[in-house]
Amino acid sequence: MTPLWIKNPLGIFTANDLDAGGGLVVSDSGTIIELVPSGGQPSAPADVFDASAHMVLPGLINTHHHFYQTLTRAWGPVANAPLFPWLQNLYPVWARLTPRSLELAVQVALAELLLSGCTTAADHHYLFPDGMEDAIDIEVAAVRAMGMRATLTRGSMTLGEDDGGLPPRTTVQSPEAILADSERLIRQYHETGDGAVVQIALAPCSPFSVTKEIMAESAAMAERFDVRLHTHLAETIDEEDFCKSMFGLRTVDYLESVGWLGNRTWLGHGIHFNDEEIARLGAAGTAVAHCPTSNMRLASGTARVLELEAAGVPVGLGVDGSASNDASNMILEARQALYLQRLRYGASVPVERALGWATRGSAAVLGRSDIGQLAPGLQADLALFKPDELRFSGSHDPVAALLLCGADRADRVMVGGSWRVVDGAIPGLDVAGLIAEHSAAARKLVAG
Repeated sequence: MTPLWIKNPLGIFTANDLDAGGGLVVSDSGTIIELVPSGGQPSAPADVFDASAHMVLPGLINTHHHFYQTLTRAWGPVANAPLFPWLQNLYPVWARLTPRSLELAVQVALAELLLSGCTTAADHHYLFPDGMEDAIDIEVAAVRAMGMRATLTRGSMTLGEDDGGLPPRTTVQSPEAILADSERLIRQYHETGDGAVVQIALAPCSPFSVTKEIMAESAAMAERFDVRLHTHLAETIDEEDFCKSMFGLRTVDYLESVGWLGNRTWLGHGIHFNDEEIARLGAAGTAVAHCPTSNMRLASGTARVLELEAAGVPVGLGVDGSASNDASNMILEARQALYLQRLRYGASVPVERALGWATRGSAAVLGRSDIGQLAPGLQADLALFKPDELRFSGSHDPVAALLLCGADRADRVMVGGSWRVVDGAIPGLDVAGLIAEHSAAARKLVAG
């Protein structure tokens, strides 16, 4: 095979300061070997993909999701509820999850993400009722079949409602079972180095669903196997009050008390931090997954993203679960992040900064330096958008138009040099059949 020149794009966002106005060259091994400056030519012969009608981005990276929740989108009883009542109503429904319904849910989430230009996704799966012991194995198979990359987190819940937590007893596991399965998954699936397809992280669910002991033991295991740590933190004021009541600590003090305040950790949401806590997070290198749509849907609050970044906190974007978004669309999430942060900081927050959160920032959140931007030596993960729909008519700046005009679907997506979306579709995927079977599983789950 010869290299491929993605030639003369309509516009290109590299997530860095490099000139790629003439496009980029992809090797047959799936890496970027050259950026072509405006008006330039590749340094060696290459096949050509004419990108003159496309806007080219690094593949978008989703840092926080719950794939299984695609089965409970827009469910009436929680359509107008904040986080705690939302969870308390949904936990009994989610406890009925089956291996096949999870498989369908993951396929739907991944397909939707991929079609939105997302090439890497982090999933936080913490539900392991009886019969669901192989949940992460199911996710691994689905990710590989879709041809994406993923950080799959082995979540856990140990603090049931009878012990002062939120989840029902049927969804809670023993620390011994959690740690044994976590070690199995790391040994079996975790990949290291550039180009990793599947990585495993450890992810006790939240302060209101796990004990301090499993937090500390997970941190020790993550250190031993050199994997990352993930949890929800500072999502709502209710959570802050819970931490004070249960542990006698604010959220960041709690995090530090269990050995999590470090650069191995990334946090879902990270909304309710004071100035001193932001400074501590930045000094520790602890990262935050900003989930604007979910935060707005549940009225949880607005993360202080610019202040977090100024303090040294890596910030990326997450679509969060499809029961609180209720979509899995990364390019729309970047648009939402732009607008929400402009409400906080003003209209001068640039479009490029929001795209940076969805690419280079998200890569840093997941501890990866081989994806998230366009540069020689990095993985050829690309999202190509074709701004030719009615919504783009009259637009002038192709980069700004992606977010300001509301792009919602990629025309082409490449992962590791292989096209995974072609002409707006995933080759070989029966979308109509998937929708029908997934919708039936969703109805059955809710009906009980």
